[in-house]
Amino acid sequence: MWDFDLTRAIKLMGRTSPFILLRLLVYVGIALGYILVTGIGAGIGYGVTSIGDGDGGGAAIGGLLGFGLVSGVLYWAREYLLYLIKAGHIAVLVELLQGQELPAGRSQIEHGQQVVKARFKEASILFGVDQLIKGILRMLNRLVMSISRIIPIPGLDKVAGAVNAVINTSLTYVDEVMLAYNIKTSSDNPWQSSKDALILYAQNYQALLKNAVFLMVFMYAAAFVIFLLILLPVAAIAALLPGSVGVWTFVSAALLAWSLKAALLEPLAVTAMMDVYFKTIEGQTPNPEWDEKLSSASDKFRELSQKATSYVSDSFSTAGTTPSATPDVTTPPNSPS
Repeated sequence: MWDFDLTRAIKLMGRTSPFILLRLLVYVGIALGYILVTGIGAGIGYGVTSIGDGDGGGAAIGGLLGFGLVSGVLYWAREYLLYLIKAGHIAVLVELLQGQELPAGRSQIEHGQQVVKARFKEASILFGVDQLIKGILRMLNRLVMSISRIIPIPGLDKVAGAVNAVINTSLTYVDEVMLAYNIKTSSDNPWQSSKDALILYAQNYQALLKNAVFLMVFMYAAAFVIFLLILLPVAAIAALLPGSVGVWTFVSAALLAWSLKAALLEPLAVTAMMDVYFKTIEGQTPNPEWDEKLSSASDKFRELSQKATSYVSDSFSTAGTTPSATPDVTTPPNSPS
């Protein structure tokens, strides 16, 4: 079955309660912002199209415009959400997974953010690393994670497209584990350590992917239960409002369920996946064969390699030393399948 320990992950999450509260404030605030601005847009659309003999049919258009406005703002803010919240939380979780105690006299959030800033000098670097990793993971799924190799069942190829879509969704938690590896190795070169993390993932893809899929199924099942629990009170509130809110009742409940998933369930899944990943790769080094295999298959992986090389060259030319991104390990790596 799976190799992660949800009980341990929940306990670790409890020890990062300041970040959990921050995530709740941010993501629930985003959901409420969606609901508020969408409602205002719908109200304006209704009012404008109700003038004279209008039937108020512009409410839906106004609501969609309001929804799009909030989405646009979040699109531009997404790298800072990653830099200041997700990455800081991961930094603290990495230290706890290694049995370290957080420094006294400093807030947990401040400490996590300082660790991230020490590894990624600018938010744009972290965001660029994260986007490259996501693209490479999708390629890796197509290259070596054929569902027929993972679960050899006759006739499975007929549903392989749908199953591979599920696998791609499960990789949502894996890209943040690559960030955790960056922080754990204390690398001065985030591009090189990301490359190493991806190669180590590829070397162990069957065990790691299996756990990622189990975690995804668990998280989405839990999110659906949360949605059902939220839907009833949201529908009760909607019933008190004038007019018919129709589909917006479900949209509002879905947004609130998403916010709780992002604030509570996603960091739980990432914590469990981090634990499995670090245990699985313990004692391994990146296999050059996998480096060549990924380089020949992915433009994005080659881009990552080029950025790693140029980053080292820049550091060497200015500091006179080449930073190391590979942890001190001794056991030979697994060979590719």
